[in-house]
Amino acid sequence: MSYLGIDLGTTGCKAVLFDASGRALSSAYREYEIIHDAPGHAELDALQVWAHVKNLMRECVTGSLEPVKAISASSLGEAIVPVSENRLPLGNSLLNFDSRGSDLIPELQAVISDEELYTVNGNPLAPNYGLTKLYWYKKNQSELYEKTYKFLLWGSYILYMLGAEPVVDYALANRTLMLDIEKEEWNTSFLDKLGFSAEKLPKLAEAGTVCGKVLPDLANDLGFSSPPLLVVGTHDQCANALGCGVMEQGTAMYGMGTFHCIVSVSDERGNSNAMLSRGLNTEHHAVPGQWVSFIYNQGGILLKWFRDTFALGVNEFSEVNIYEHLMHEMPAGPSPVSVLPHFTTTGPPSFIEKTSGNISGLTIDTTRGDICKGLLEGIAFYLKENLDNLPPGMAIHEFRIVGGGSKSDIWMQLTADILERPCTRTVEAEAGALGAAMLAACGCGRYENLQNAAAAMVVPGQTFFPDKSKSELYYPNYKRYRELYPRFGSFLAEYKNNN
Repeated sequence: MSYLGIDLGTTGCKAVLFDASGRALSSAYREYEIIHDAPGHAELDALQVWAHVKNLMRECVTGSLEPVKAISASSLGEAIVPVSENRLPLGNSLLNFDSRGSDLIPELQAVISDEELYTVNGNPLAPNYGLTKLYWYKKNQSELYEKTYKFLLWGSYILYMLGAEPVVDYALANRTLMLDIEKEEWNTSFLDKLGFSAEKLPKLAEAGTVCGKVLPDLANDLGFSSPPLLVVGTHDQCANALGCGVMEQGTAMYGMGTFHCIVSVSDERGNSNAMLSRGLNTEHHAVPGQWVSFIYNQGGILLKWFRDTFALGVNEFSEVNIYEHLMHEMPAGPSPVSVLPHFTTTGPPSFIEKTSGNISGLTIDTTRGDICKGLLEGIAFYLKENLDNLPPGMAIHEFRIVGGGSKSDIWMQLTADILERPCTRTVEAEAGALGAAMLAACGCGRYENLQNAAAAMVVPGQTFFPDKSKSELYYPNYKRYRELYPRFGSFLAEYKNNN
């Protein structure tokens, strides 16, 4: 038997077919375009993405000798899709960075404060969450709001289109701000104050719960020998953690992708005041009884900017991996250049919108490698500052690392040296799809629990241990980094406002 994991992202989706040992049998990937039809707008065409997902499944199943027993999905958070009762999307999905709903924040704050919301939901009020988009629909597209059967998170939407009940796990539900995470139910008192009906939201269930089967005609069209079971999936960050085997307190998943995100695991919810003051959220893990929290900021997006600005199209890179080539130009020791990685809105603890990046220490002797090293140091220092400020009881002792950056030995060792913790990459790079497949395997009874699934399906790869002597060399740069924003913050904000 095999298990199909679907991983839906903001700009593309993957489907990977795994056997019970976690070996990838087949995989497929499709990209799709974000729709920017007006300033501040960012949408996904839900019907187009559904067509891509169907093609991915066909491609994975074709030629496979292993019947597909179950399917589950990992997906981006926050964004919601309005659907009809006969399984049709009624409009595009507004992404978390779509600006619509931002102007409604004061109205929402009049109903519930950050402190009250955090106590119930584990997140502060912000425009990126599903709540603001749903409120915008109600205020500005009331006809669509009224005729919508359910507003579904993306993982729920794909399973619903396949034939599942409209159901969502607690982690994805948390990204709407409308979940009472202690009671594990929709916060109806809050919804009532806003004039929302909980009937328009999906049912709630634990990740790994069977929620239906693929519709018979659709199963035949997609090439399945018999209709697979459909299993409730989870938020993509939680699925990435599962696919790395991160399910114990003191461990964390570090995703080195377009953005860098650390997902730490805890056995208990953190103190609300301590968490809120540090900009840390609380969310259910896909593993029952465990919680996760996120630390994130720009990562690979900065290296891509550097590549596109300083190296794209240069002949010397035509036959080599451009990123590895750039990293081999870096000095062996700390960079003489300091970088404040505020090139877009920052993550915890401050979520600064009006800021700009800063590169200091430039001289006529500065090399391209110096700047590249400074960028990578700045990314790591940003995360280290957050790690050094974690509340008591949330210390992280080791990282499992996935994403494009994890393929680089140089970047992995630099990360271990600066964060001063062992960093292990997994053999399977598609951790999100593997995490979804693990949920599918548990849901259909192949494994009793996710711990057993991880023992069988997650294979750790190389571990990079911190070099204490190198860690000490980075301390002066880290100290200098911590002084950058306090010194230049107001100037950078003013610069951004004027440009």
